[in-house]
Amino acid sequence: MSDAYDPAQDGAKTAFADAMSYGDYLSLDAILSAQQPLSQAHDELLFIVQHQTSELWMRLALHELHAAREALHHGLFPPAFKMLARVARNFEQLNGAWDVLRTMTPSDYTAFRAALGQSSGFQSHQYRLIEFTLGNRNSAMMRVFEHRPDLHARLTDELVRPSLYHVALRALEQGLGRDLGLADMPGDRPYAPQPAVTDAWETVYRDPQAHWPLYELAEKLVDLEDYFRRWRFNHVTTVERVIGFKRGTGGTSGVTYLRRLLEVRLFPELWDVRGQL
Repeated sequence: MSDAYDPAQDGAKTAFADAMSYGDYLSLDAILSAQQPLSQAHDELLFIVQHQTSELWMRLALHELHAAREALHHGLFPPAFKMLARVARNFEQLNGAWDVLRTMTPSDYTAFRAALGQSSGFQSHQYRLIEFTLGNRNSAMMRVFEHRPDLHARLTDELVRPSLYHVALRALEQGLGRDLGLADMPGDRPYAPQPAVTDAWETVYRDPQAHWPLYELAEKLVDLEDYFRRWRFNHVTTVERVIGFKRGTGGTSGVTYLRRLLEVRLFPELWDVRGQL
């Protein structure tokens, strides 16, 4: 029998008393000690890990969305396209997390649901920031964060900035040399589709070669919303599978509330234009 492999013989560093290790770089002690179940139920750890990892993916999504918005603002289309493509794949990872959570049965969840108190994913400030960044804005959704002035301030700051879609529409406006009336669009309310914007996107789609950067921008946004919609749909089906039509722990109507979100369109004209072509 051959001797056991010794990584040090290949030059691998194995002593880290005075050097940064993998666990140090990733702060694994803090991350892996952040799971603190409040019950003895076996599946509570699954529930916590699924939501914590989702928040990490959302943090990355916000990092990329904000950078993509800045790149578009400066007319840097290729970097923005790469970032938007990454966000879409990011949401693919978030979708996969629901597949794992769906292995939890109603009986499993009932065993620890009371430990959640009134906490709910509805209260995720990062999810709300993602929606605000993309353009689905509603200042009424900020009341839940009034107990955290730091989070409330982040959301308020986002509301006074142009959304990603607004910046994309400015690029559309400049690229076609048209006035789309963007100055009159309020930043703190849900975006309403504009016929002039649909017509502008139609111009792009009818001659992609003449407007390739705008054409690619449109498809990157549609791709992103496609994955985002799947995430919402998977959320609804997972909740219905686990709790049926009970009220959510945070006081919402649960599945009924989540189904209503499925009707929200982030970039409505990019979907409306398909019917005009």
